[in-house]
Amino acid sequence: MRADRLVSLVLLLRQRGRMTAEALAAELEVSTRTVLRDIEALSAAGVPVYAERGRHGGFALLPGFRTELTGLNHEEALALLTAGSGRGERAFGLGSALASAMRKVVDALPASHQATVGDAASRFLVEPETDLLSRRAPAEAIPEGVVHEVRRAVLAGRRLRIHYAANGETPQWRTVDPIGLVTVRDRAYLLATRGGADRTYRLSRCLAAEALPEPAERPGTVDLDRVWRERCAGFLADGHLSVQVRVDPAHREALLDTAVAVRAEAPEADGRLRLEVAYQDAEHAEWALWQLGTHAEALAPQSLREALRLRAAALAARYA
Repeated sequence: MRADRLVSLVLLLRQRGRMTAEALAAELEVSTRTVLRDIEALSAAGVPVYAERGRHGGFALLPGFRTELTGLNHEEALALLTAGSGRGERAFGLGSALASAMRKVVDALPASHQATVGDAASRFLVEPETDLLSRRAPAEAIPEGVVHEVRRAVLAGRRLRIHYAANGETPQWRTVDPIGLVTVRDRAYLLATRGGADRTYRLSRCLAAEALPEPAERPGTVDLDRVWRERCAGFLADGHLSVQVRVDPAHREALLDTAVAVRAEAPEADGRLRLEVAYQDAEHAEWALWQLGTHAEALAPQSLREALRLRAAALAARYA
């Protein structure tokens, strides 16, 4: 762990020049005392780092010093830096590791490319907090210890014990065989089997987790994208009502908040959106679309349209 931090410290000084102990501590997520100890360790190892006193002082490397890292071409580095601007690494607890990796990517480039690739990556934005249609839902909070243990079990192929709070149920301990991790719209899911049956767990509902020593019962290789598609299809087909709806883009998020899942989405010529969403049953769908008033229109099934028409007629009669 310390070796990785020392490499990151050197890369920060190479790429940014002079930095204060406080700035280095903030970047490396350690204390200033730890930074000072690391600086001493680097100096003792022969890395030419020196301190400059005064108001604009800090630590810097002697000009021309370069670490030896495997190089990447411009396009490869740009792809990694752009992908790194997404938010999936947060759900899996890899944010600090990603920051360290990005510093190494930039340092691996020829000097002539380092400035241009940083500017190029800043021209691409992946998964922003807001979009043109609505406010993004906040990312779910997942305890750091849970993320670490789940990730460890998935990568090591070990069984996993989780304290899971299913919706509307009392939390219970479950032992599962992990297959992989998926993040969708800032929600992280664990794909696993339990007693040979497929199971999908939302990480934000895991209150605790423990990687067990015994190996997981799972295939040696997995097509996670295919597994996820199959799980989604099975979930939507499991007794849910499929509804076609047209909605004002400004109220798209409100619609999604009431739906169990979204199966399809496409823009229409008039600027509105057409979606296929799943609800628990007809009563749930009627309640959800009634909340949106004239901002949404149920297109199918016809029974839902009729139920909403009767409810609106009854309300109109009451206030006639």
